[in-house]
Amino acid sequence: MKKIYMANLIDPHGSSQLKPLYVDDAAERQRLSAEALALPSILVSSATAGNAVMLGGGYFTPLDGYMNKEDALLVGQSMQTTSGIFWPTPVLNLVADATALNVGDRIALIDPNVDGGPVLAIQQVTSIETFTDAELDLLIQQVYGTNDKEHPGVAEFLAQGNTAIGGPIQVLNFSYFDTEFPDTFRTAVQIRSAIADMGWSRIVAFQTRNPMHRAHEELCRMAMERLGADGLVIHMLLGKVKPGDIPAPVRDASIRKMIELYFPVNSALITGYGFDMLYAGPREALLHAVFRQNMGATHFIIGRDHAGVGDYYEPFGAQDIFDQIPKDALKIEIFMADHTAYSKKLDKVVMMREAPNHSKDDFILLSGTAVREMLGKGLAPPAEFSRPEVAQILMDYYQQSS
Repeated sequence: MKKIYMANLIDPHGSSQLKPLYVDDAAERQRLSAEALALPSILVSSATAGNAVMLGGGYFTPLDGYMNKEDALLVGQSMQTTSGIFWPTPVLNLVADATALNVGDRIALIDPNVDGGPVLAIQQVTSIETFTDAELDLLIQQVYGTNDKEHPGVAEFLAQGNTAIGGPIQVLNFSYFDTEFPDTFRTAVQIRSAIADMGWSRIVAFQTRNPMHRAHEELCRMAMERLGADGLVIHMLLGKVKPGDIPAPVRDASIRKMIELYFPVNSALITGYGFDMLYAGPREALLHAVFRQNMGATHFIIGRDHAGVGDYYEPFGAQDIFDQIPKDALKIEIFMADHTAYSKKLDKVVMMREAPNHSKDDFILLSGTAVREMLGKGLAPPAEFSRPEVAQILMDYYQQSS
């Protein structure tokens, strides 16, 4: 992995340089892979694997591995580690049983998402600590804003176990992400390098776990124009999502078609990252900002119900939380966006708060359920809602999966 740290790019979070934990030297990686065969091993959770991929790619700079219990509890309480690093969500290796392990061990972390169970990383165990039920309950409430086991993020967190294995890691590969998404998966190191190659200095990042419809497209265009940005980085989640969400390959194809047809050449980078969705609303919005700063973006779009699910969060809670953190916690700037929709009165997509003298009937508003039903029947949503070429990709997916 080529390491490029351009002086004119935004500094990574809490550091003057990125800290990717992937072992870049091929000979050293081979040596560690051989060592791993003789080490105690554990099959980690998908969430733990995603944390390793993010640590490996430099997205979680300046962390050097999995948090211990004290760090995790402090992150839950005050969004900082014991060393004073601002961090909004715990980065843990949680297991149900660690009785076979000891502090001081070097252990091989087995990837749960790749056939054959390859070693994803080697961890130096510096702590093995169990959360009490009360501690876990409080941590979940602080991070997710709820303890409801029906919340998909809470359910996934609880399924991992209550024992945290802390310590630094050496990452040996990027799981399935670079093989299944070779054109899209990029590390923070690679995105910084691409930004430097493009000569951009003001960069807007857009997070998505969904296909991009006209409202998303125009929101990105608005942000770029208002901020005087040189370029846009569309950064899509490639990991696990909840049932009903559209799979990453379909999202990838639809977004690529939109950029190809409707954006100027060399104005946008289409990239993705290897992480499972937390659905943690405001706290996850902060995490998203951290790793967008690490990948080199200067500005980040936060819209309505960012990283939310169901009715667990206030519509603009993910924006409000940025007013509740220290002003120097992050260098990246936030572009606060309202809900965007097509105005029949103005004949264009607008932010709804910027459209006076409008009622709901003046906008083309479709629920996710309604859109899925239309696509499943082979009916394209209105052109004002979705580009026809994008809609066709989504119709093909829904009809094949029905």
